[in-house]
Amino acid sequence: MKALIDLCIVPLGVGVSVSEYVAACEKVLQDAGLSFQLHANGTDIEGEWDEVFAAVKRCHEVVHAMGAPRIVASMRINTRIDKEQTLNDKIRSVQAKLGQNETEYLP
Repeated sequence: MKALIDLCIVPLGVGVSVSEYVAACEKVLQDAGLSFQLHANGTDIEGEWDEVFAAVKRCHEVVHAMGAPRIVASMRINTRIDKEQTLNDKIRSVQAKLGQNETEYLP
């Protein structure tokens, strides 16, 4: 089953800036061969259920190995069985309703 998730991992006990840890998770997703898009408050990830959740587990392992004693993560999970849908499909659908093309963004 294909899954689209919005993942936010917040390492605790490592100071205020967490970009180093976010970058490490992005590398995990890249190495896993998953399609993903970083945004200001997390990362959207798409792929087969088991591959996506294996990568989420690996993100936790990597961030702990970097010295984070605690991690708080939140996820929103989207699955469909009526049709295939990608992250970009969902964005294009909304943009079409706004009369935008895929390279235009609202301010």
